[in-house]
Parts: sequence; structure tokens; C-alpha cells
Amino acid sequence: MSGRPVGVVTDVNDNAARPVKVDIWSDIACPWCFVGKRRFERAVADWDGDVEVEFHSFELAPDTPVDFEGSEVDFLAHHKGMDAAQVEQMLGQMTALAADEGLSYDFDALRHTKTLLAHQALHFAKAHGLQGELKERLLSAYFEQGRHVGRVDELVALGSEVGLDGTALREALESGTYAADVDADIAQARAYGINGVPFFVFDGRLGVSGAQAPETFREVLDRVVTEASA
Repeated sequence: MSGRPVGVVTDVNDNAARPVKVDIWSDIACPWCFVGKRRFERAVADWDGDVEVEFHSFELAPDTPVDFEGSEVDFLAHHKGMDAAQVEQMLGQMTALAADEGLSYDFDALRHTKTLLAHQALHFAKAHGLQGELKERLLSAYFEQGRHVGRVDELVALGSEVGLDGTALREALESGTYAADVDADIAQARAYGINGVPFFVFDGRLGVSGAQAPETFREVLDRVVTEASA
């Protein structure tokens, strides 16, 4: 459950370009990442400017097995050392918060899994101009539909739904074509000091941690443009 909306704005390095490039580190298995995506989209919709978005890989729980035997309550109780009642209360609060963003989380149906292959699929989708579409599809499949996004067959099916070549995607996943790209994303996250997601980097120099309110994202976009033109 990393990525609570309590982040800060920090300088990452000095670089500016137009349109505003926003690099987003997130994980398919991060409920705050889907919420943060919706809030960021609302900010961009109400902002007068161009934004280019690229998603980057981050694994919240890299030790998770592909086929975790148990519920989301079981996983979080073990992973966070909380009792089941606390976890159920936390998931109920998360479900209500997601609903405010128009999302229908179903933690009872959720299939907890390792997300490494899903991140490779997203790099494949980026190479074919459909990363944003697949990111949305994977998050919805995981949190709202109980799909198993850790398996090649399921990822191929979901990728095909957004217009990707299923045969080529399967080959890329089975051969690990984009494994190095996922590793590079995770290494860059460490270099930036990112230890929770979602994390947004604006024009390579301003970092925003957490699922912030749309107004916060708009303020940062305005700041990037102002500083670039100064």
C-alpha cells in the first residue's frame, strides 16, 4: 500500500523541455497508483498545455510469487505484519477512496501476483505506441476485475484487447526482451531515491511523491513552465 498522498516536491536535476515530459514510476499492484493516475489525468485535462507521459517500472513487493496462494488480506497481513481485521478496514477505506475517483476496486476478487512480466509488457507497449492504453487496462484488470496479470497468457489477452500484436507480445515476454528495460527503470528509481509509488518526475527535475490532488499537479506543471521560460 505504498504511495500514500503525503509526498513532497523535490529537485531531481536541471533540465526542461516542451511539451512537459512527465515520467511516472508506479506498480500494477499499487492501489494508490491507479488513484494517482486518475488525479493526474484530471489535472492535465484542466491544464492549458501539452504533456507527454511515460510510465516506468517499480516493484513494490519483488519477492511476491507469481501464483500467490491466498487473498489480498492474507498477503498484506503477512507483508505488513498487521492483523486481518486491520487489513480489512484498510482495504475498505481504500475501496471508498478509489470510488471517489470513479474506480471500482474489488479486493475480494484480486489475484495478488508478481508484476515483473506486466512491466515487461508495458515496455513492449511503449515500443508500439500503446503504453498508456495497456497501463490503464492492466490496472483495471488487476484492481477491478480479478484478472491474473502475472501470467503470459493473461497479459497477451489483455494486450490484444488494446490493439497489440498478441503473438509478438508473447514472444517478447517468453524471451525476456524487455527485462533489461525494467531493470533500468528500477535502477533509475533508486538513483532518484524513490522508495514508494506513485512518483512523478516533471521535465526530469521536479519530483512529486504520492497520489496528490489535481491542484497540486497543476501547480507543478505551471512551475515547470514558468521556470523554463525564466
